[in-house]
Amino acid sequence: MKGNQQERDKTIVEDSNGAGSSPAASSAPAAPDPEVSAVARRRTFTAKYKLQVLREVDACSEPGEISALLRREGLYSSHLSNWRRSRASGELKALSPRKRGRKAKAKSREAFKDLERENERLRRRLDRAEKLLEIQKKISELLGLPLTSEDDETR
Repeated sequence: MKGNQQERDKTIVEDSNGAGSSPAASSAPAAPDPEVSAVARRRTFTAKYKLQVLREVDACSEPGEISALLRREGLYSSHLSNWRRSRASGELKALSPRKRGRKAKAKSREAFKDLERENERLRRRLDRAEKLLEIQKKISELLGLPLTSEDDETR
C-alpha cells in the first residue's frame, strides 16, 4: 500500500513540474456538450427586470460601466435603447403584472345589491297586499256584499 501511495505522490509532483504529462492533455479544455437544442428559444424579460436594469444603467457614471453591466447581464445595447423607448412611452408600466380576467365594476355590484334589496322589499309588500285582499274577500263574503272592481264600473 505504501508503494501505491508513493507512486501517486510522484506522479502528482511530475504533473505539477510539467514533466511526464503530454502538452495536448494539459492545454485542451474539456469538450463542450455537442447536444444542441432543436428549437432556439427567444429570451423574455419581465418588466420588473427591464426597469431594474434601466435604473442600474442610469446610475452608471464612469466610462465603461454600462458595457460591463451589459456583459454581466448578457444583454445588448439595442435592448437598452428599446427598453428606454418603451419606458418613455409608458409601455413598461403596462407590462407590469395584473390580475387576469374581466375587471369587476364596483358600482355595478353596489347597484346590483341595491336592486336585490329593493326587490326583496317589494316582495314583502306584495305579500302583505295579497293577504289584505284575501281578508277583504272573506269579509265581503261574510257581509254578503258583492265585489266589484273599479275597472268593472268604468266599462
